[in-house]
Amino acid sequence: MPKASEIKKNVAISYDNKTYIVRDIERSVPQGRAGGSLYRMRMYDVVTGRKLDETFKDSDMIDLADLVRRQSMFSYSDGDEYVFMDNEDYTPYSLNKSAIEEEILFVNEDTVGIQVVLVNDAPVAIELPTNVELEVVETDPSIKGASATSRNKPAKLSTGAVIQVPEHISTGDRIKVNVEERKFAGRAEK
Repeated sequence: MPKASEIKKNVAISYDNKTYIVRDIERSVPQGRAGGSLYRMRMYDVVTGRKLDETFKDSDMIDLADLVRRQSMFSYSDGDEYVFMDNEDYTPYSLNKSAIEEEILFVNEDTVGIQVVLVNDAPVAIELPTNVELEVVETDPSIKGASATSRNKPAKLSTGAVIQVPEHISTGDRIKVNVEERKFAGRAEK
């Protein structure tokens, strides 16, 4: 059983006899208080989708829920439903856009390493690899002689996400994006 301080985003936990996916975590350190940090977690019930905000002390023990991760790939979207195909047995997993809003900004047909999270055989979330490769579809022209450590500029990616990239990156370049930090992580190998 991990402590609250060890819980990460998109982890499934058991709380009040229900299974929740942790979507957001805010850490705060109350002033003048002996002891540790407080962790405010925004969780969603995997069955009903109901939101729950709960605060835990860093030493609180939290039960992890039983869940299964399946290697999958993005197949297609139909309105607000996104369909992923299991890499082994080709089972389709359908997820509503609201459940994967943050992650879908970094997913296209070429994204490898996607895992669909299943709780009681029902898809509830996706997990992405640390870095994904995407194409820059719109950015200001690159500046000749700009170094990799110079200023940043906004770039629109093929999925619609906008991140900051170094000035030497230009439209059409393939780049690596750190999904968790939403940051440029280097050029993709060709």
